[in-house]
Amino acid sequence: MLQVFKNFLTWCPPLLDGAKITIFLTIFSVTTGLIISVFLALAKISKIKLLNALSSAYIFFFRGTPLLLQLYFMYYGLPKISPFLTIQDRFLCAYITFSLNSAAYLAEVVRAAIISIDRGQIEAALSLGLNQTKAMRYVIIPQTISRLVPPIGNEFILVLKDASLVSIIALSDITKVTFNIASSSSTSLVYILAMIFYLIITAFFSWTFRKLEQKSLNKTEKNF
Repeated sequence: MLQVFKNFLTWCPPLLDGAKITIFLTIFSVTTGLIISVFLALAKISKIKLLNALSSAYIFFFRGTPLLLQLYFMYYGLPKISPFLTIQDRFLCAYITFSLNSAAYLAEVVRAAIISIDRGQIEAALSLGLNQTKAMRYVIIPQTISRLVPPIGNEFILVLKDASLVSIIALSDITKVTFNIASSSSTSLVYILAMIFYLIITAFFSWTFRKLEQKSLNKTEKNF
């Protein structure tokens, strides 16, 4: 038992380094994906047919193909098409791939949140003397944000777990570090420690988004 404890202490530092990569990749990818998704959602509900078609095609492609294949293509496939398309930085490659993929999933969430707002609320706000800007600021945006928080939180958790796929391009996230330790030490106990790391990070993200959801709901109720 003492040896197991010593092993855990030895494995923690490299796993912490791997956790940093996993967390940063998750945060950066989902944040960038959210920004892209806003434009995709607006294009999807646009009356301009070309924008609607392009957005729909983008969403269909990234939601209809495995993330693993997208990552393979981005890192191994693009250089075969042209050397100029080579992305040597593994983290950058993973970041771009995950951001584009996350945007496709979040686009539908953002679109649903936008169209779910009753237009009658805008008319009511305008009739009370609010201008268009204030109506958006105090009525529409708070409700949209409050409806986006739970699905964005779910996307964070999904991307966090999907981030383990970056081990195939030798990016030293939690999973890759775990594989390296397991192969060098010939023990499976490190997998348990790795799962504990994932559970802790997942619990933190879940707690954070529950707090954000409650805060956004309270703010919305206060505005009303």
